[in-house]
Amino acid sequence: MFYGKGIQQGFRSGIGFGVSSSLLFLMYAATFYAGDRLVEAQKTTFADVFRVFYVTTLATFAVYQSSSFAPDTGKAMSSAVLVFAILNRKSEIDPNDESGESGSGKSTVISLLQRFYNPDSGAIILDGVELQKNQLKWLRLQMGLVSQEPVLFNDTIRANISYGKDDQASETEIIAASDLANAHEFICGFHQGYDTVVGERGIELSGGHKQRVAIARAIVKSPKILLLDEATSALDAKSERVVQDALDKVMVNRTSVVVAHSVSTIKGVIVDKEKHEDLINIQGRILRIFGCTFT
Repeated sequence: MFYGKGIQQGFRSGIGFGVSSSLLFLMYAATFYAGDRLVEAQKTTFADVFRVFYVTTLATFAVYQSSSFAPDTGKAMSSAVLVFAILNRKSEIDPNDESGESGSGKSTVISLLQRFYNPDSGAIILDGVELQKNQLKWLRLQMGLVSQEPVLFNDTIRANISYGKDDQASETEIIAASDLANAHEFICGFHQGYDTVVGERGIELSGGHKQRVAIARAIVKSPKILLLDEATSALDAKSERVVQDALDKVMVNRTSVVVAHSVSTIKGVIVDKEKHEDLINIQGRILRIFGCTFT
């Protein structure tokens, strides 16, 4: 296929080169013939004939040279069409929209904070220390994660909550975490209570129940930082209200990083908007929050 196309392209280029070359010599012949007839009729002189010959030679030679660029000209025109098609294309993402689209990297920020990935450039600073300089195990002990689709193991509710702590969580800690996550009441409603087996990936529990167990698991170790990644987006309205109430309680006195599309999950407003350095220099809320971080 490519060999055949190469033959065709070479054939066309050869014809173009031959035609442009022949035009040069045809011009020579036509100029001398016309000049001879005019001189013979005493309508011009040899000097005028050679002046015209010189001008027509330069013009024809320019056409002859430009024909060699014909293949490149065609490629340039095709490229220009593609470039302008890209420039004129309407972006699917509104560049002025302050809410990130799905797939724009919001959940990746959560993964970067937990060091599931390390940044290729730049640095993430925690309390003045670059994140990668902290011991990984210690770092993750400071964080509790509640994701959109929590993963529960085919074990008891007690065991699933206890997995959130590095060492074995006590019964008091498990109940306290469950109560704060609005989970203690429904757990006690089960026949086996905290010994109820939740099934593979928590299939025996409803979405709201699973999410509250996941919240209890996230806070049983009393993390200083709470990471919420679309924690209520997969729930129905009734379950969302209960889970949101639990989140409101567990976020108290904790630094919370919240990824959400629902305004009710955030319940916040933009208090200041500027570059980080400028915000620190402004005597406002950001400065007070920043100051508390280092005290």
